[in-house]
Amino acid sequence: MRLTLPSGPAHLTYCTNVHRGEGWAETFGALRRHLPAVKRNASPGAAMGVGLRLSAVAAETLREPAEFDALRGFLEDEDLYVFTLNGFPYGPFHGERVKERVYAPDWREPERLAYTDQLAELLAALLPVEPGLSGSVSTVPGAFHAAGSSPGAREAIAEALLRHAARLAALEDRTGRRIALALEPEPMCLLETTAEAVEFFERHLFSSAAAVRFAALSGRSPAEAETLLRRHLGLCLDVCHAAVEFETPGDSLALLRRAGIAVAKLQLSSALAVPRMDAAAADLLRRFDDGVYLHQVVERGSGGGLVRFLDLPDALAARAEGAEGGLEWRVHCHVPVFHDAPLGRFATTQPMLLDMLERQREDGVSAHLEVETYTWDVLPPELRADGLDAAISRELLWVRDRLAA
Repeated sequence: MRLTLPSGPAHLTYCTNVHRGEGWAETFGALRRHLPAVKRNASPGAAMGVGLRLSAVAAETLREPAEFDALRGFLEDEDLYVFTLNGFPYGPFHGERVKERVYAPDWREPERLAYTDQLAELLAALLPVEPGLSGSVSTVPGAFHAAGSSPGAREAIAEALLRHAARLAALEDRTGRRIALALEPEPMCLLETTAEAVEFFERHLFSSAAAVRFAALSGRSPAEAETLLRRHLGLCLDVCHAAVEFETPGDSLALLRRAGIAVAKLQLSSALAVPRMDAAAADLLRRFDDGVYLHQVVERGSGGGLVRFLDLPDALAARAEGAEGGLEWRVHCHVPVFHDAPLGRFATTQPMLLDMLERQREDGVSAHLEVETYTWDVLPPELRADGLDAAISRELLWVRDRLAA
């Protein structure tokens, strides 16, 4: 079936990690329940892209031909197409404590490589045959910071990534489908900032030694290897994560352009911003301590220096013990992108998102755009009064309007 794809050079979707579902039956049930409703509201006249999240268990089930055919049939019937996968959470992602477990297994461990290889195979089979349409899979930024700082960790992570890149090159040869792995920097991880990601890519993935290793793994020449590494390894630039680190779109994108690192996926999201931290703000922030996800905090002092906290309770405890008041906080909590002041006293990092969308409109930062507000079911009730399907549709339309401005 020939799809009527949306006009424009970029594909827009939302990430289905907002829906509960670990096993394939539960995941597929959520897709059938929510995707048609969102499409009716957000993309009635053209096929709608899907940013599919599959756990390792769900991905394994989809190796069964009958299960895979049922998914493909559903997508065709509903005029949907998958162009990107979220391969960040390997295991459970809703309804229980996730926090630092979301990074496990990391890229030092064979389970992460096997899982991501399987996701690439599935995406190659799902990706429509359309001119210029490629696929992307986002993944953990190497490892959680403590794990990634252990001796030999960076080298082991790089080796696994080079092996996966060789698999992607062979997959393109075999299927004609081009897929890029997109590492997603996140606070308190091995790759925490754009600058750290650039340093890792240049030293471990795009170096002459990496090209020689990739050539050995893939059977290519070192000269060809350099081109293929840049084709199949890139960044997932999450605007929320970058905003928590007080980055700016101009600086982040300039670093990536100079290094020749592609933004394989641009995740559109906003964080909480607390312009002036005080006791009243601390009381309101406690409502976002849901016990499920990590809410890393970065504090900017009057001199511009940054102090990082692993989780919101740690930051609040440090403040209660006499930390300086009046400082600016950024909190890693994804809030719907159309909110600019979620609880009156707080702002969001929406201005950075608007800046990034303007750059996307003018310069084409990435061909893959994905709204990611996975925290829906743990947000304070005032922030989810619309209902989930309506809120997702509103987010997509909000983004589309600004891209068309």
